Amino acid sequence: MGDTAEQPPSAPGAGDRDGVLAAVGPRLRELRRRHGLTLAELAERTGINESTLSRLEGGTRKPTLELLLPLAEVHAVPLDELVGAPRTGDPRIHLRPVTRDGLTYVPLSRPGGVQAHKLLIRPSPAGTEPTLRTHEGFEWLYVLAGRLRLILGERSLVLKPGEAAEFDTHVPHWLGSDDDRTVELLVLFGHQGERAHLRARQEPLRGAGDGALRGNN
Repeated sequence: MGDTAEQPPSAPGAGDRDGVLAAVGPRLRELRRRHGLTLAELAERTGINESTLSRLEGGTRKPTLELLLPLAEVHAVPLDELVGAPRTGDPRIHLRPVTRDGLTYVPLSRPGGVQAHKLLIRPSPAGTEPTLRTHEGFEWLYVLAGRLRLILGERSLVLKPGEAAEFDTHVPHWLGSDDDRTVELLVLFGHQGERAHLRARQEPLRGAGDGALRGNN
């Protein structure tokens, strides 16, 4: 008897493709709600009208590459995650830095659960006053390089490389550079913290009062 040739895996059938496409709508709705966006806000950011977005989420509009690309960009997720494509076994994370308010966040984990980021904080312009902010959640951070100034309520602390801190983010807080160098951190936070730092629109947040306002975090 001869050896049996190994057969390549079969391509996904039409039923498999229909299942993948049917799951896109609920995934889009979950991402939008997780990031605290209305359909109107998402339409403004993507250039896709509200009616089309609503039909995409409801499954009555077929997702196309033209529609999914801007949605993947706004939600900061790879396209294959947006459509729920099966993993190929590659464990690497697609790093998509996000910069805002003098901070650069580099995601180190895939969406879902506790989020890990590398955070770069550039020195604030001279004369800038720190803004203490609050939001839902809990944060853990570890200083990789530079000197971090952490204001937490009435306390002001300086953390050096190798030092860590964790705190309830309901307490008014601010992170910044303590000198003229960029600070590098590892930061862990949940969905509420990710939304507050990366997804929310630029709106004034309640702080510690009149005494300490305007800054990076």
